[in-house]
Parts: sequence; C-alpha cells; structure tokens
Amino acid sequence: MPVRQKVTAGLEGRLGDERGMALLVALMAILLVMALGTALALGASVESTITRNFRHSSGALYAADAGLERAAGDLKAITDWNAVLAGAVSSGFADAAPAGIRTLSDGRLINLAEIVSLANCRQTTPCSSAAMDASTADRPWGSNNPRWQPFAWGPLIGLLPAEADEPPFYIFVMVGDDPSENDGDPLADGAVPCAPGETSTCNPGTDRLALRAEAFGPFGAHAILELTIARRGAGERPPDDDDGGGQAGVRVLSWRELR
Repeated sequence: MPVRQKVTAGLEGRLGDERGMALLVALMAILLVMALGTALALGASVESTITRNFRHSSGALYAADAGLERAAGDLKAITDWNAVLAGAVSSGFADAAPAGIRTLSDGRLINLAEIVSLANCRQTTPCSSAAMDASTADRPWGSNNPRWQPFAWGPLIGLLPAEADEPPFYIFVMVGDDPSENDGDPLADGAVPCAPGETSTCNPGTDRLALRAEAFGPFGAHAILELTIARRGAGERPPDDDDGGGQAGVRVLSWRELR
C-alpha cells in the first residue's frame, strides 16, 4: 500500500475514534443534566411538602388554642364544675354527639371516643377505672389522674366570624380534674380550698380544672395543648385582660404543648 494511502487510512481511523468519544461525552452531559433536573425537581417538591406541613402544623396549634380559649370562657359562666367533671354539662360549641366518626377536609377519619380513651389510658378501646388510675410517666397521680370528659368539639369555623374562610381543622376539647387534687375523686372538684401558705388539711386542687384541646387538620396535622385554670374569687380584683365585668371568672395557671 502506498504511503499516502496508509496515512489517509490512519487519519480516518483516528477521526472515527474521536467521533465515538464525542457521542459518549454528549450522552454523559445529557445524563448529568437530567440528574440535575431531577434533583432540582425533587428538592422543590420536598421544600413544598415541608412548607405545607409546617403551615398545617402551625394552624393546628392555633386551632387548639382557640378551642381552649372558648372552653375557658364557657367554664367561667358555669358555677357547678362537678357537673362538668361528671360529663353532665358541656359547652355550647358542639357539632353533634361527643362520639362517633368525623371526616376531615382531606378525607381522613377521626374517632372522638378513641381520642378520649387515648387521653385517659393510652388505648383506643374504653378504659377501665384501674387503667385510668394507673401511675404512668405522663399520668403519675394515680387515683387523682384526670378522667377526661368531652366538653367542646366541632370544626374551627364554628369559632370564627361568618365571613371568614373555612379552615380545615377540627377541635376536640376535654375537661378533667386538676391533678393537684388529693381527694382521690377525679369526678368531683375539691371541697376544702387552701388558704395562702396552707399545705395541709386542705385540697390544693379546689376550684381548679385541667383542659386538654386536640386539633386535627390535613396531611396528619395534629396538635395537643393542656391548660390549667382556677376559679377567680368574686372579691379578687380581675386583671386588665379579664372580661368578667367584675364577676367571678377564671385565670390561667399553666399552659403546655404535648408532643
């Protein structure tokens, strides 16, 4: 073979190899761009999900707080708290019977009776007296453990002005005896109040109630708040933010969020 033909054949071979490398580099670049695009799309989706969940979780917390405020206001007008603890008296905020299934805006179902049982004994079936009196990490008061009773329940829209947009939250508020009681009877308020500085021969839980509000929203949003209130004496000067008009009202002793 002539020298010129050999040189030409060699150049064509190298050019063919380079064209193959160019195709490989192009494919790798396409795959890289696709991977980056997928990562960006997933990142945006995760960011959107996090934002949505945070918004609904915050909304559930505010909804539970609104339920507590409504319940505390109703309790201020009730003179017989023993009837409340026995389940005979409840708030006017109620959408139906305090049991059964409720459907949330996203189609999820909640069972009101199960919510009460979970609060009283950490099980979904009805609680026995022994189970409710058991000392546990979150209910260490034994026979003075609160026996939660439904008090106020319904969609949050029921607490808002008529022109407000309908929020996707359901509120369930329960009332129980204050665990600082020492009478061993969680269905009755204490009968012997303690004078200032007194620690014996009296009941420190007299004229005190515990409230528990749970709010449920879309995509598993759930918030639980507990509040302890005390009856304000008729002769006690109301604070600036009390709207009792000088009559006996209630004051907040403690507030906490359960996680």
